[in-house]
Amino acid sequence: VFERFRQADSTTTRSHNGLGLGLAIVRHLVELHKGTIFAQSSGSGQGATFTVRLPLLQDNRGNREATGKSSSPIASTPLAGLRVLVVDDEADTRNFLSFMFEEYGAFATAVASVDEALAVLEQAKPDILISDIGMSEQDGYTLIRKLRSLEPEKGGRIPAIALTAYTREEDRLKALSAGFQQHLSKPIDPNKLIAAVANVLELPIEVPVS
Repeated sequence: VFERFRQADSTTTRSHNGLGLGLAIVRHLVELHKGTIFAQSSGSGQGATFTVRLPLLQDNRGNREATGKSSSPIASTPLAGLRVLVVDDEADTRNFLSFMFEEYGAFATAVASVDEALAVLEQAKPDILISDIGMSEQDGYTLIRKLRSLEPEKGGRIPAIALTAYTREEDRLKALSAGFQQHLSKPIDPNKLIAAVANVLELPIEVPVS
């Protein structure tokens, strides 16, 4: 149940949400914290119980206070002041990405559709765009093509990263040819995403990639 799966309708503008990634993302996050997750059920119609086990975190606040330094990998806020526009029709993904970028010091604006994204671009010029590909009505390809058709002073050359569950080589090539600078797969790996942002913007920061 924790493996990825795809919907029968594989178009990037299908009307039914969900990419079959929910539990795969959960397992990924749990394992990043050195934990485990398992599921059990008594049978059809009986519901299911999911159990997460996480290791205890040792209290080393005293050591940090003694040294005057934080052990947090994001304490230096390497993206401080960066303006990020996030486009994804899944609320959980938008919230997660907004939180993650703000933890790294960036200012994140998150919207759910192509039209909302273009409206934001009319008012402000973000430093980078992070967009899903598969969205209802208009997909990420539509967004990037509309963006690239704009004049440079209106945001037409803003760097963009595609963050998507469509992970085949042909999907990557299609995203790059449409106008994205990079193509990253879901579930989201925060370190890889931050490293990709730093690479695209040529920022002098180092982010460990697991």
